[in-house]
Amino acid sequence: MAFDETLLESASQLGKPLLRFYGWTERAASFGYSQKYAEVARLTLLRPLVRRPTGGGLVPHDADWTYSLVFPQGHWWYACRATESYRRVHEWIRAAFARLDVPTELSPCCRKEPPGQCFVGMEQFDILWQGKKIAGAAQRRNRLGLLIQGSVQPPPLSLAKDDWQKAISDVAVETWGVNWAAFERDRALGQRADELACRKYSLAEYNQRR
Repeated sequence: MAFDETLLESASQLGKPLLRFYGWTERAASFGYSQKYAEVARLTLLRPLVRRPTGGGLVPHDADWTYSLVFPQGHWWYACRATESYRRVHEWIRAAFARLDVPTELSPCCRKEPPGQCFVGMEQFDILWQGKKIAGAAQRRNRLGLLIQGSVQPPPLSLAKDDWQKAISDVAVETWGVNWAAFERDRALGQRADELACRKYSLAEYNQRR
């Protein structure tokens, strides 16, 4: 969470979109920036609970594949409305699953119950596999850029995460002509992420402040 916020802060300096795949070193759950900790804590036994810099609901991180996207303020994706941005990112993921011969679809409507649990209900344009939600995302937009944080609960098939990540990258090349380049974080980025991790995201005062 700290590194994603650091990337959003640095979006204008980076000047180009960035795709980050990452994982979790232990079973945990994240919850939306505006959610109330006490309500979230009753919904899951997973710990730790970490407040995201983006919105959305409770997301379990016990077997999911996670990613983030950062767009600088001048990029065309930044100019998209939130709903259009949400649809685009999930069309991208759906196309990646299609490359792996896994048929999925975008949810045409919402199912809002129970509230606050991202993978129990569904939003329009979530990704469904056999009628069940397997992918959702949350967004945060400010004057510096746009951050999208996404989670995929992979279907119970013999899929490798590396193959899925490659499919994501290949779809971007074919769809938008992306020329991927490896990202190397500099010392300043690392120090800022460490600072946010220590002074914000690891603190109970922050995660439980609502």
